[in-house]
Amino acid sequence: MVEKQTVLGRMAQLAKANINALLDRAEDPAKMIDQLVRDYTNSIADAEGAVALTIGNLRMAEADHAADLAAAADWGRKALAASAKADQLRAAGTVVDADRFDSLAKVALSKQISYENEARSAEPMITSQNDVVDKLKTGLVQMREKLEQLRSKRDQLVARAKSAEAQSQVQGAISSINVLDPTTEVARFEDKVRREEARVAGQAEIAASSLDAQFEDLETDAASAEVDARLAALKSGGATA
Repeated sequence: MVEKQTVLGRMAQLAKANINALLDRAEDPAKMIDQLVRDYTNSIADAEGAVALTIGNLRMAEADHAADLAAAADWGRKALAASAKADQLRAAGTVVDADRFDSLAKVALSKQISYENEARSAEPMITSQNDVVDKLKTGLVQMREKLEQLRSKRDQLVARAKSAEAQSQVQGAISSINVLDPTTEVARFEDKVRREEARVAGQAEIAASSLDAQFEDLETDAASAEVDARLAALKSGGATA
């Protein structure tokens, strides 16, 4: 009986357990739930054994009680029959035989009283056992419901953990994109191209300036040659004149 009460107490404790509070204190909620599932599964197995044993004992006690009541009723019928026979014999004047049947009636009544006492003394225990069985059954149902809650909680928790991990990966990708802003890289490359274009334009401008200077020198040389030619012609003509 002590063992059954111990199982009943453990069942009540587990059935009243605040799962959310336990998970809030757990470093690893998934492992915590797995351990709780194992604890509940083992406790349910113990509870089922306790319920089966208690019900078995109760049914035996009920059977014994019913047998005692049946025996008491049977001895009551025998006492009635013996008493009636004694009355018949006494009415017929057979006193000795009448007394013998009255004695048998007393024996039967004694047996009836004994069985009635047995049945009466067993009734409180049977009532108590019925109460224990009802509590065990109720606790068993509650624990099975709690076990399903635990399994559901675990599935939800795993799904939430996977979702959180996926969101973390997405946020990490977004952060890396923000750190390595492609528009910044493009702008930097564009600036480099512009600087190269400016350098080439500068070189072209320098080259163009040099070419203009050469043409200017050439034009200056041509004008000087023409002047020299005309001077030579003047001198030639003057000499002839």
